[in-house]
Amino acid sequence: MLAERPTRVLSYVVSAKEEERMAKVVYEIDGRDFSTLEEFYQVVSRVLVPGAQWGQNLDAFNDILRAGFGTPEGGFVLRWKNSAVSRERLGYPETVRQLERRLARCHPSNRKWVGKDLEQARQGVGPTVFDWLTEIIQVHCAGGREQEDGVEVKLE
Repeated sequence: MLAERPTRVLSYVVSAKEEERMAKVVYEIDGRDFSTLEEFYQVVSRVLVPGAQWGQNLDAFNDILRAGFGTPEGGFVLRWKNSAVSRERLGYPETVRQLERRLARCHPSNRKWVGKDLEQARQGVGPTVFDWLTEIIQVHCAGGREQEDGVEVKLE
């Protein structure tokens, strides 16, 4: 006759914050799927807000992270696979290209500042397009100015 083994019940306490994180929708983008800011916007359209019409600019991307524009209230997790590929592709050459476009269409009173940013980017100094995007995302994450939006980013 086999001796009965005691049954062990495992239990643990999950904090409200951890429970909320576990329940969040996870959106996944892959850095291999885009090489330009415009292509990044296309991926955002397909993954985060399918079917939605949006401005496809940095301000509109910021709005998407606030929720209510196709993204869930209470936040979500943005898993950015191959973010190192994005860091390279959205580096200084793409930043120079974007700033040249911005300089061509910005208000005359802003040309001095955009021109200064463009010269720095040409020298490999200052924030890149990748930095612009990650800084915008961080605003909506814990510790950011709009942390109540509950966005989490996982750069992989």
